[in-house]
Amino acid sequence: MPDIYASITAADPATLERLVAALELRAADLLRRGILNEFVSEITLPREAKVLEIGCGTGAVTRFLANLPDVSQAVGVDPSPVFIAKARELAGPVKNLAFQEADGRALSFEDRSFDAVLFHTTLCHIPKPEEALAESLRVLRPGGWLAIFDGDYATTSVAIGNFDPLQCCADAAIDGLVHDRWLMRRLLAMLRPAGFEAPRSRSYGYLASRTELHVHTGRPWSRSAAELHIANHARPECG
Repeated sequence: MPDIYASITAADPATLERLVAALELRAADLLRRGILNEFVSEITLPREAKVLEIGCGTGAVTRFLANLPDVSQAVGVDPSPVFIAKARELAGPVKNLAFQEADGRALSFEDRSFDAVLFHTTLCHIPKPEEALAESLRVLRPGGWLAIFDGDYATTSVAIGNFDPLQCCADAAIDGLVHDRWLMRRLLAMLRPAGFEAPRSRSYGYLASRTELHVHTGRPWSRSAAELHIANHARPECG
């Protein structure tokens, strides 16, 4: 089955309800929260910074960003009106936090509006990710930061030997979970043509239980659960 997030606006209400619960449950995971803290700590923000999360889902990461000491405004966008409604509900009356229904490949914000743009486990779900990267560059201020955190899904495995038939189950599950399992392998080559300087990158190892993958194999599965890439907005040439 195709990646549900790649066509999230067409998802049925029951599926969306399950996804809302899953997104908030995942955000509460202590290991993921620790990685998020470390990931965001590598971004240098000015005082009174404005930050944007593209593909915010129910807003957990955007809420985290709004609580950073140097952030004056955190904005989350997502194409799903159901996710945005839930994000606003969970945000409550926080003044420096806003959510907007939008496609990350066609943002309504003015040029040079933000000091940082984040994709947190989102870019792998976006068809034509080059368009989302181009929009990120457009709305970033010169010297601003693009931060991408996503899974290297090409490494997903439940196999314990060569030609393990259960690996076919894992491959099928990943095909339904992400739009492009090889995105992080291609990302470095995509960033410079999009207008970003050479990024820093790091990978995290991760071991997940069978329940997260929803394949009841009786084994854990592993992957390089996340890679992060952080790049500066390419500064304009002088002269």
